[in-house]
Amino acid sequence: MRATHTQFDIRGIQTSWQAFNEMAHLRPIQNDEDYDRMVALMNSLLDATGDDEDHPLEGLLNLVADMVSRYEQEHYAIEAATPKDTLRFLMDARGLRQEDLSAIVPQSNLSAILAGKRKISATLAGKLGKFFGISPAVFVPA
Repeated sequence: MRATHTQFDIRGIQTSWQAFNEMAHLRPIQNDEDYDRMVALMNSLLDATGDDEDHPLEGLLNLVADMVSRYEQEHYAIEAATPKDTLRFLMDARGLRQEDLSAIVPQSNLSAILAGKRKISATLAGKLGKFFGISPAVFVPA
């Protein structure tokens, strides 16, 4: 494999960078203030690029989104929920009672699942996924 050497116009980069840096101050995220600024930049880039994956700002959007994601993973990590906790959350969020799911799962089985005494089967995971309009994988333990 042959190594390729690319020539960079450092003076051109410096001029462009100085103008860009005054607006965006693109740096690794060190604190919540940096994080808020990068999220604002990411949202502005999302507004500008829309669904256009060939947009000229797409590379910058990917870079900023990666920086935001890494900071969130380090500082705001969300632990994975158990399948029963996910089910409980979805029921609460939609104001559903156990009897509202009776067409999918008998109430006694649902009570046992929510109490942690019974696991959600693959078949039931499929039915729950379809009912809630989400991936059945959230109801399968990791």
